[in-house]
Amino acid sequence: MSLYKLTPNGVETRLFDLRHTLESAQPLTFFSDYHERKGTLSYVADKRIIDTKFSGTADAGRFTIKGSALAAKKKDILHRFRLTDDMEDIYSRIITDQFMQDAVRNYRGMRLTINDPWETTLCYIVSQYNNVKKIRGTVLKIINRFGTEIIEGKKTARSFPTSEELADATERDFRECGAGFRAKYLKSAADFCTNNLNLYKLQNKGYAEIKESLMEIDGVGDKVADCIALLGYGKSEAFPIDVWVKRTLERVYFKGKDKKIKYLHKFAEHKWGNDMGYAQQYLFWQGRQMEKQNVRL
Repeated sequence: MSLYKLTPNGVETRLFDLRHTLESAQPLTFFSDYHERKGTLSYVADKRIIDTKFSGTADAGRFTIKGSALAAKKKDILHRFRLTDDMEDIYSRIITDQFMQDAVRNYRGMRLTINDPWETTLCYIVSQYNNVKKIRGTVLKIINRFGTEIIEGKKTARSFPTSEELADATERDFRECGAGFRAKYLKSAADFCTNNLNLYKLQNKGYAEIKESLMEIDGVGDKVADCIALLGYGKSEAFPIDVWVKRTLERVYFKGKDKKIKYLHKFAEHKWGNDMGYAQQYLFWQGRQMEKQNVRL
């Protein structure tokens, strides 16, 4: 059976769950308009409003797209939700133990997404020492303040502002959007990515070169650079380690013993190879949800 099928007004999918994907703290979590009960999703990409509904199950689902420019919108959905990924094959490689088997069972169909590199950079600078609700609030305020209005039929939205559109913004502007101490890093990143680093010219580079370039941006350290490489460029060999991933790795695989980040990177590389980005997403979300439910790892 094929991994996906294009239909006249949408895309049919296999092994895809929209709710798990959107709830798992990826860039679209921070700015898209998603209604779980209705299965509707709306976001802006390439100055177009992508207004879609997902129906069905993780094993057999369907995106139905509204509006015009359907070919371009299907292409964006295919790319953004990585619908060309063979999840059966990926699962066969990342299910290396009981913890990962449970994670895949619980969040079957959760995909990594690939997003605009600048969107991803801004979102993860805002994410530092922050929670999803506050990240989303800040990002939406930046979009509403600096984004360009898009009108498609009766629907209106604002585009995600480019680094060029934000280059004239001040630290105060970003603080007024709720960025706090991150305001200076957003200001610096907007300037740097407008004048010194073209994020889009990194598209065809390898993971190591992309990460090295990203870390030239003030406020982008190892973890944030890995987030951008993974979710802005689709580099599945990236393995972002935040406090939740570190804690989960240590508790599940090292009996709670403290391990250095470099050691954990090597451990992940050895255990999951080039699929470690996918392994990280399942590890992160399973560990995070177990913590919320007070389930001992």
